[in-house]
Amino acid sequence: MRTIRDLDTVELIIQAQELLDALRRSERTIDAGTLRALQQSGNYVVGIFENEDGQERMVGASIAFFGVPARRTMHSHITALLPEYRGRGWGRELKEHQRQWAFSREVGNITWTFDPLVARNAHFFLTVLGARVTGYAVNQYGIFGGGDAGDESDRLDVEWALADIAKPPAEDAIVASVQIPRDIETMRVEDPAAAHEWRTALRGRIEEQLGRGLKIAGFDGARGYLFVRA
Repeated sequence: MRTIRDLDTVELIIQAQELLDALRRSERTIDAGTLRALQQSGNYVVGIFENEDGQERMVGASIAFFGVPARRTMHSHITALLPEYRGRGWGRELKEHQRQWAFSREVGNITWTFDPLVARNAHFFLTVLGARVTGYAVNQYGIFGGGDAGDESDRLDVEWALADIAKPPAEDAIVASVQIPRDIETMRVEDPAAAHEWRTALRGRIEEQLGRGLKIAGFDGARGYLFVRA
């Protein structure tokens, strides 16, 4: 059994910080004080819990904050699950909870960023959720540890229009594709040099396609990012 609820006590906030620290390993994603401030000021700060034999364990967390009021947006800073709980549909349940929470507060769009090298996220965000890529940034957060394992932090910007979920592009509209590794996260541990080569190679390929006036319109597990004319 699992539940999703607000992190409305100091104890739960500290648990969330510890969980996110464990996932990031060497780099703190967000500190407990900031989490508490976001929660107390009415932003989205929730945890997902596994309940088994009367024992409860936090296995994931999601944090988002309101954006520019006139745009009715919210920015999702992080949604994360412990590795052993991925692939069960729990991440989708968290995002759906976030979607419904946003709707109830008259928010129409949720934005976030993600590493374009991580195939599981590209599939989840663009194919499963139907978010749209709105931009690409080189080394957006600088060089840090954790998820990027000390490499540069290139990112794709996405926007999730909650009432207008994007569909995959039609086959006859696809004019280019750019592949990525199936599992960059394992590669970063086993062969960091190869992972960095993928970073620079992907950067060049994405910039080449964007320079041709194309845009990313979807993701395919075999072909990678799918480009159409902007």
